[in-house]
Amino acid sequence: MANIKSAKKRILVAKKKELRNKSTKSKIKTLVKKVEAAIEAGNKAEAEDALRVATSEISKAASKGIYHKNTASRKISRLSLAVNKIA
Repeated sequence: MANIKSAKKRILVAKKKELRNKSTKSKIKTLVKKVEAAIEAGNKAEAEDALRVATSEISKAASKGIYHKNTASRKISRLSLAVNKIA
C-alpha cells in the first residue's frame, strides 16, 4: 500500500476512472447487442435507429479516451456494414 499522499490520491483517481470506463464499455456492449438483435430479426429501421445511438456512444467514448480512435472506428464500421447488408 502507498505511503505517500500523492500516490494514495493516484490510487483513488485510477479507481474512479476504472469504474467510469467499465460503465461506459458495458453500456456500449449493450447498445451493440441491440443493433445485432435488430439485424438478426431483419428489422432494418430498428437496426438503423440502434446504430445511430451506438455510433454516438462509441464516438463519445473514443473522444474521452476510453476507446482508442481506431478501435472505435472499427466497431462503428463493422456495425454499419452489417446494417447496410440487411435487405
